[in-house]
Amino acid sequence: MKRKPSLPPYRDNSEHLADELRCLDLLLRRAIRNQSLQNQAVPEVQAARAAYVSAAEVEWLLSPQQPRDDSEDSQHQAELARLRREIDGRIASSGHKGIFLPLAHLCDLFALSTFERDVIVICLAPELRRSYDRLYAFIQDDITRKRPSVDLVLQLLCDGEAQRWEARSILSEGATLLRSGLLEKVADPYSPSGSSGLAEFLMLDARICEFLLGGHHIDARLAGGVRVLRPSAHEHPVPIDPEIVAGLWKLAEHQLAPGNPQRRKLVLHLHGPQGMGERDLALHLCRGLGCSLLQIDAELLLAKGSQAEHLLRLIFRESLLQQAALFVERAEALLQETARPLLNALQVAVTEYGWLVFLSAAHPWIDPSGFPGCTFHSTALPLPAVPICAEVWERTLKQETPEAASWAMQLATQFRLTPAQIEAAVETVRTRKRMEREVTPMRLADLTAACRQHSKHKLRDLAVKIEPKAGWDDIVLPADKIVHLREICSHFQYRYRVFCDWGYGKKLSNGKGLSAIFSGPSGTGKTMAAEVLARELDLDLYKVDLSGVVSKYIGETEKNLRRIFDEAETSNAILFFDEADALFGKRTKVADAHDRYANVETSYLLQKMEEFEGVVILATNLSENMDDAFTRRVRFIVEFPFPDEANRLRIWQSHLAAGTPAAEVDLGTLAREFSLSGGNIRNIALSAAFSAANEGSNIGLRHVLHGTRREFEKLGRKWRDNGSRLATGGN
Repeated sequence: MKRKPSLPPYRDNSEHLADELRCLDLLLRRAIRNQSLQNQAVPEVQAARAAYVSAAEVEWLLSPQQPRDDSEDSQHQAELARLRREIDGRIASSGHKGIFLPLAHLCDLFALSTFERDVIVICLAPELRRSYDRLYAFIQDDITRKRPSVDLVLQLLCDGEAQRWEARSILSEGATLLRSGLLEKVADPYSPSGSSGLAEFLMLDARICEFLLGGHHIDARLAGGVRVLRPSAHEHPVPIDPEIVAGLWKLAEHQLAPGNPQRRKLVLHLHGPQGMGERDLALHLCRGLGCSLLQIDAELLLAKGSQAEHLLRLIFRESLLQQAALFVERAEALLQETARPLLNALQVAVTEYGWLVFLSAAHPWIDPSGFPGCTFHSTALPLPAVPICAEVWERTLKQETPEAASWAMQLATQFRLTPAQIEAAVETVRTRKRMEREVTPMRLADLTAACRQHSKHKLRDLAVKIEPKAGWDDIVLPADKIVHLREICSHFQYRYRVFCDWGYGKKLSNGKGLSAIFSGPSGTGKTMAAEVLARELDLDLYKVDLSGVVSKYIGETEKNLRRIFDEAETSNAILFFDEADALFGKRTKVADAHDRYANVETSYLLQKMEEFEGVVILATNLSENMDDAFTRRVRFIVEFPFPDEANRLRIWQSHLAAGTPAAEVDLGTLAREFSLSGGNIRNIALSAAFSAANEGSNIGLRHVLHGTRREFEKLGRKWRDNGSRLATGGN
């Protein structure tokens, strides 16, 4: 037996739509013929219908429907069936050949029945040929009714009244055609109010019409709020832990496999610092799945107010039409109480029209209801490991400097930045270089400054940024203390080698941060030492304002501390707690509720200190007041002694150094006679400078002694006559 040859595929969409119109023409011919037979039966009724309702018309309307000529009607049905089989066969052949036919694809996307498909064709026809306007008007016996009504559709597609009544449900508001927005009902402007639903027109949605005609532009109603992203054929490696990427790909491949009997819609919640590369990860998965990505912003959608839910349905419909996964940025906005209706609408839309949805957010998902009927998976995206960041640095810098490879690892170990922040930092340096009068090569210092600029600095609410001015030559301490401070720097600079390359980090669940206690009397250089470290490590320095942290309200202090440490994790800054014993003090025996909550605050702070992986310095005047748990867990404790005579002389020399308009002042005598800290000496030198400037003279001994006396008064110390002895014979 010879095998019947398969039907040829359609060359293009136009050829397919032309055949669909041939089917429609057969339906119209049959309807027009049947209408003519009825008009011939009672011609006097038809003559009077346009002017008034006559008794003859009433009798005609109440009479049984006129029988059709079954023989000719059967011929129409047979011809229609033959043509339909041919069209369906050619559609199947086109699918095998990879020829895209929008109407067939639309039917597959929304699981449309043959009846619903024919309704779409009836509504599309006037958009293809103007002749259908007049044909529809003729059949509806009204020149103003050029669009298909519900009644016309039922007349063309139904045989008998029972079928018409049953088919009405397919054209209801809750059925697929109208609920999904493929069609909409429009009232007849020329009909009196209160006319039946049969008189309503059916209109094809503008975006669906464009799609059926081969258009691929985004729905105009979504312009400005939606972007279509197509994976690049030569994408860069995703700057995320390869194990996370591989795991998500395995999940997506399994859940969305066409032959998987347990196939379910997939919602992937990706949470972590903004700019981590969530969109790059989504595009990577889409590339493997052979689809595009439709990007929206949840906060922008919420700003649309009452229109948000309607726009959300259009967005999901667009994702189906574009065969694109959906990527929702800033999805945490949907968890606000005021956004609950939109979240519910999202969950319904995913169930009905979604297939792969990405939710990008800064925090974990806390909505317990999830997405019924879907596979929901939440994944944390931590800051990339140093090697991944180094790859991003090198790739971004390779066109800018020959030092890209050598600088990449240094920048990656020094600054914890997201891939987006790295790219932004390099672009900032590029922009600054374009503004220079003379073209100069990019320097490492330019990049470190840009890194500090693009680090998150929300610490300003509870901390004060200090511009580090002091260097190693400015700080006066015993030699062993300087060595101790330099050790702190080396621990920061080589932390990646020790924790990662040498594997020490695998042995530590906490305590990978760099913590230090600076203890000593006020004015001995603790704050200056913090500045020196910040300048040496090329990091910003933030001094925590304890008055804004400690609260009398239960739980508020812990909340403020959490904010500080959370922000410090991504700020690439040194966290400096001055007079820290006020907050980090020893826990006491519980005598009342105040003691209990004070101890809770101290314990919570100890926990955050252990979790923190950045640099934190605690300064205290009295180290014995610090809780023992802190002193056990900090990496360094540096004692800042009260300066002896030799160090006081060095401090005097640094403040009245060469270049200062000072007359002859015996600094050695000042260092010997006045037992003062470095902070006090700095204040005296500054006061002397202003006194001399007021007199219009150089700084003399009398100015220094005047400043010293004022400093003694501030300290509550008695001013003795040694100042007078020093002044003898002096300026």
